[in-house]
Amino acid sequence: MTSYVFDHRACFLGEGPLWHPTRKQLFWFDIVNSRLLSRVGDEALMWQLEEHHSAAGWIDEETLLIASETGLWRFDIESGQRSLIVPLEADRPETRSNDGRADRQGGFWIGTMGKKAERGEGTIYRFYKGELVKLFDDLTIPNAICFAPDGRTAYFACTKSGKIQSQALDAEGWPEGGPELFVDLTSEGLNPDGAIVDAKGGVWNAQWGAGRVARYLPNGAFDRAVSVAGQHSSCPAFGGEDLRTLYITTAQEGIEAPDANQGVVYACEAGFDGVPETQVVL
Repeated sequence: MTSYVFDHRACFLGEGPLWHPTRKQLFWFDIVNSRLLSRVGDEALMWQLEEHHSAAGWIDEETLLIASETGLWRFDIESGQRSLIVPLEADRPETRSNDGRADRQGGFWIGTMGKKAERGEGTIYRFYKGELVKLFDDLTIPNAICFAPDGRTAYFACTKSGKIQSQALDAEGWPEGGPELFVDLTSEGLNPDGAIVDAKGGVWNAQWGAGRVARYLPNGAFDRAVSVAGQHSSCPAFGGEDLRTLYITTAQEGIEAPDANQGVVYACEAGFDGVPETQVVL
């Protein structure tokens, strides 16, 4: 699979790509520079935000849910205005939001972490029908939040651990039992970042520092990988008219002299169908 540059605008910390299934439009974030970006054909769009934002879901045709260091917000795409839905660690200025995604039941999972990646300061929450509930804590950099097509399995990782976990879910999308090891990348020295699941249940995981997104079968076996020229591949998303394009954000963070390949958004034809992102239930 050959990747190409979808958007040349460099992000210091590109993250959180979301394909809006009704607008047919990709959104993503530059976390540290507090920007939300998008592209519609040849038109490059950008919104300057008031604080660090990192992840999104879709509420309706005109509105996103966006996660920031202090809350979950309704974001009006046309006006650029946001309104608070629920606070998120607003009393902890030392943390910010990180990876997040809507589950198949319409809940929204969001991870938080220390702004300096302090050990054990990360948490994963679930927002569902107006309530924000803590699911997992004592993480460092929560990542790889994604969901099986049937909605009965969640995946997540702590990047620092090098391990991706799977978590059984009940019919309402709440965890049943504890997490189990899905993939251990420690022997390869790989760092699991953001992830997405295709229609066949394959988990596509961006691997920070490795310039690639690797696909793992539902049993955890490695299947294939797509390479990008950006060293710090951070998160994938399926999109395009047929949901067969894989978009991949990258970052300049930690690269002393980044060239034009770093921090841009890549795309490739994945050869697999994606699953439409579920509408968030408020």
